[in-house]
Amino acid sequence: MSERQPEPTTARRIDRLATLPLFHKLEGRKVVLAGGSESALWKAELIAAAGADLHVFAGEAAARFTILANEPPAGHVRVVARHWQPDDLADAALAIGDIEDLTEARAFAAAARQLGVPVNVVDKPEFCDFAFGSLVNRSPLIVAISTDGAAPVFGQAIRAKIEALLPAGLKSWAQAAKDWRPAVQVRELPFALRRAFWERFTARAIAAPERDPGEIDRSDLFSVLDRLESAHDGTGRVTLVGAGPGDPELLTLKAIRALQSADIILYDDLVSPGVLEFARREAKRMLVGKTGYGPSVKQSDINALIVALAGQGKHVVRLKGGDPGIFGRAGEEIEACAAANIPVAIVPGISAAQGAAASLGLSLTHRDHARRLQFVTGHARSGDLPDDLDWQAMADPYATTVIYMARATLAGFRDRAVAAGLDPQTPAVAVLAATRPDEVRVAATIATLPDMLGRLPAKGPVLVLVGHALGAVAATSVSQDLRRA
Repeated sequence: MSERQPEPTTARRIDRLATLPLFHKLEGRKVVLAGGSESALWKAELIAAAGADLHVFAGEAAARFTILANEPPAGHVRVVARHWQPDDLADAALAIGDIEDLTEARAFAAAARQLGVPVNVVDKPEFCDFAFGSLVNRSPLIVAISTDGAAPVFGQAIRAKIEALLPAGLKSWAQAAKDWRPAVQVRELPFALRRAFWERFTARAIAAPERDPGEIDRSDLFSVLDRLESAHDGTGRVTLVGAGPGDPELLTLKAIRALQSADIILYDDLVSPGVLEFARREAKRMLVGKTGYGPSVKQSDINALIVALAGQGKHVVRLKGGDPGIFGRAGEEIEACAAANIPVAIVPGISAAQGAAASLGLSLTHRDHARRLQFVTGHARSGDLPDDLDWQAMADPYATTVIYMARATLAGFRDRAVAAGLDPQTPAVAVLAATRPDEVRVAATIATLPDMLGRLPAKGPVLVLVGHALGAVAATSVSQDLRRA
């Protein structure tokens, strides 16, 4: 087995965006709107609500804007009863045109761009530098939804869903966050403490979204911050996080929160890219992968790296495939942190065995066939089959046995288990990349399965399940490759 060094990665942190969502600060800034339709009126209301100094060139439809001009939502609205001219766009922060005529729309866009003003011509994407999305307004909490102009009705439906999910009371909590932020910033706290404060604020807001935050909430949260600050000695923390077997939808909410608060993420080869999509964008990512019988970072190097980074005050998330406490070497990392007096939290994950069983549509236990469930490794430190497995337990006909890392040692496992009394006809299934789109399965009996592993792709984690609880799956699939539909 060759060694590899921990390496920073430039893994893609976000999928391609059709447009970049931005939020414009328009308070007191000039915005030009050309047009006089009902659609233009709605755009005017929207821009005025953002506090802009809005100039509306409405031509003969100027009267439509009278009420808005007299009582704007937030900004100043000036309505001009003539059509726009190129000089009207000078010094504007944005230019919006509700213009039907194609020649005029082209001229409006050209005039704006010549002056360096971002432009939007309604329903004419070829003349748009930016777009308006559907809004969920809990200002200062604002959610914008865009389909890049492809399906506005679809965007509106998504907006309705989000409206139903976000209680109106979150507006008050968002305003409280805005009001209290200066008091947090003036303390000049390290990132970890600021993050801890806002995590607690968020938890309280989510728990009681319909209740307006008051002085009691403020006092409680700042009291917690006082305690955190007095106890803080500059040492970071470590969170061991189970990434699950691969399907990002199997992540726990606690795992997602840990990923979103990380400074540095040390992750294994088995962690799928979809899982990393949930991570905080600014977090540094380092691959500390271990591959069966392939290049691997030494565990001692991983331990030392975790301790060193946490010693710098970082929140280190050690992200492991499956559950960190099941053949994830979490014990060695916990011991290294304990020796350095670094606090460790553990976030369990869906194990590979659970993921594989769910994908196969079976239960690992059964009142008639499996009264015991046992997880074993097929891979000792030497890379060979462990010598100290309890072979009588492996031969128990009323147990379901899950064997990790058994691709190269399954034949030896079969021989020793059968010699100890395991029925050679016991159903067995090998699953590669459980729960992922490229999952592949081979089902047979324990007698024949080792000779069929060559049908699996050469790379990827392989899990083997053995026991009579698998009978329904194996009986219909003996000597066949099964691929996920």
